[in-house]
Amino acid sequence: MTLSLFDQFLSPVVCWIPLVAIAIILPWILFPSPTTRWMNNRNLTFQNWFLGQSTSQIFLPINPTGHKWALLLSSLLIFLTTMNTAGLLPYTFTPTSQLSINMGLAGALWMGVVILGMRTQPTHSLGHLLPEGAPALLTPILVIIETISLFIRPIALGVRLTANLTAGHLLIQLTSTATLALLTIMPVTAIFTGVLLFLLALLEGAVALIQAYVFILLLSLYLQENV
Repeated sequence: MTLSLFDQFLSPVVCWIPLVAIAIILPWILFPSPTTRWMNNRNLTFQNWFLGQSTSQIFLPINPTGHKWALLLSSLLIFLTTMNTAGLLPYTFTPTSQLSINMGLAGALWMGVVILGMRTQPTHSLGHLLPEGAPALLTPILVIIETISLFIRPIALGVRLTANLTAGHLLIQLTSTATLALLTIMPVTAIFTGVLLFLLALLEGAVALIQAYVFILLLSLYLQENV
């Protein structure tokens, strides 16, 4: 039976029960829980340092009103980082490679940011639809263009994350298939493709971390415009 390259992105189902929820919840068990001790272990210290550094970098240009979103966005950063990197392990499933999950996250958070801007400062939020100093004849066209670009933002967030993860997984699968096929025919070439596979795995790990950070960074920029 010949399997398609995209079969790895199908949601696993056992007895007609989708296992996406288990794939999302299970990695959270690996995170260390806070303790009441004076001294933390290395894992908890690194986790606190990572959260502190990432949160300070993301919320540095945002005024104190937007700092209420720090807990939500930092939790989402850990969630995306965990899902992206856990999917690189053998015999695992990457939930963030599903466009429906990414679009659900991007759409809900983008809508929350837009509603927050309309409630707190509607004049400033609507002012982004018309650039300052635009000619009067181009006003209707510019408003339409800016409105379309506003509604494209959640689509771009979800598609960017899905496309980068999907492309990386496909490259790794193609390279690993070529390595196994060349192992008995051309062993020397198989060694080079194996090294390439290792480098691709490292690159995909970096992409998984970077894409999670970019997703949260763009959301923080949208939040900065509306608070």
